Amino acid sequence: MPSYTPHVLIVDDDQTLARTMSRMLVENGYDPATLSSGLGLPEYLATRQVDLLLLDLSLPGKDGLSLIELIRRDPMCRDLAIIAMTSEAPEEVSVRALSAGASDVVGKPIRVRELLARIRTRLRANRQLNQARAEARAQAALVELLRDITSNLPPRELFQVLVRQVATGLRIPRCSILLAKPESDRGTVVAASENPVLSELPVDLNRYPEIRQALDRGEVVMVRDVAADPVYQGMSDITTTSVLVIPFSLRNERAGVFFLRTGPGDPPLDEMDLRFAGRVVESAASAIERALANDEATQREQTMRQLAETDPLTGLLNRRTFDQKLAEEVERASRYSTALSCLMIDIDHFKATNDTYGHHAGDRVLTQFAELLRREQRSMDIVARYGGEEFVIILPETGNAGARLFAERILRRVQAKPFGEPETSIPVTVSIGLATFPDERASDAQGLVRLADRNLLRAKSDGRNRYRD
Repeated sequence: MPSYTPHVLIVDDDQTLARTMSRMLVENGYDPATLSSGLGLPEYLATRQVDLLLLDLSLPGKDGLSLIELIRRDPMCRDLAIIAMTSEAPEEVSVRALSAGASDVVGKPIRVRELLARIRTRLRANRQLNQARAEARAQAALVELLRDITSNLPPRELFQVLVRQVATGLRIPRCSILLAKPESDRGTVVAASENPVLSELPVDLNRYPEIRQALDRGEVVMVRDVAADPVYQGMSDITTTSVLVIPFSLRNERAGVFFLRTGPGDPPLDEMDLRFAGRVVESAASAIERALANDEATQREQTMRQLAETDPLTGLLNRRTFDQKLAEEVERASRYSTALSCLMIDIDHFKATNDTYGHHAGDRVLTQFAELLRREQRSMDIVARYGGEEFVIILPETGNAGARLFAERILRRVQAKPFGEPETSIPVTVSIGLATFPDERASDAQGLVRLADRNLLRAKSDGRNRYRD
């Protein structure tokens, strides 16, 4: 990759001298530009990156000293190297120019060797200053990042924090975390700084040779100039200009990469970026391990709780959990003086179904009916398998009229749904008993269930495939 060419701006109304200096600067590896007055200088500095300014102090209109003071008031130009040029005796002007904010003063006529030496000195000093400040910014960003990732964030939030902080710390537009195993053809992007809502995006690693290389070898891949790198030959529509891929391991196994990219107009990634990103990744790996372990523990806890609370065949709540939730809903209805309905549902002639089609087919009917109830319930409703072929539903904030409508809808859905296997259809009907709280016959949770159960027996004795309340 070609080295960076410093941009030097010459502001002098003597155009002959300006052209001569421009040629001299080009011959010595600089990128010069000229302005004949200070009128357009602030706009130029606002739109172009200037590394060093050569400014004549005796410009027509606004004099050079005033321009220097104006430039220094702009925070973006506070560290710009400014060499003032004067036809007066430099010792007489130097104090005023340096006090105004000039970095150095040279006399006219210009001595080429002296000017080139001063330019090199000022650019070197500025590079060192900018590097020191960039290192300080990186360190501050790292401290902030480490503060964030010490908290017990879940993995998805942690990934978002990491890509956001790395992108901010390096001032780059794109940073992603991709999880993949070595030798794998597929990976998953779990976070990207340019798209905060992106998560769990599958990608084909054959389209990303730099990621495959970092994963397979376990080595950092830095490409300072994508256009000149043989890895990218033959690839079209590349909008990336430089790349840094840093692999990381979890539990002593390579597990993914941090994928950093710059685009057109961005400074290329360099060794300082690698040092910062490397420290982040080293700290991030342990935080990711901790987050994944916490997430796995939470998942195990949720799984155990679900197993304890649900019916293993249908996935609905079991009777013990239903009794707890019913008591809570009755207590809430009493406190806020709201209605609460309970539906007890029984699959008609279910023993005959088992005897005729077998217990496997009977289990199939149970799971299909449970799924039907699950689709019909509202988010606030509670559906449980009460035992055998009996199911029960709690309808919070629902009176008798609403419960009747719900029961009628269940009867219609059952009648329209094919049960069993496609090749072996099983006829199914249900009977439903309704009860609504408050009711003089149901003063508590147990009374509400008993009333619903009595009405269920009435529905059965009246011919089944109906509801009673």
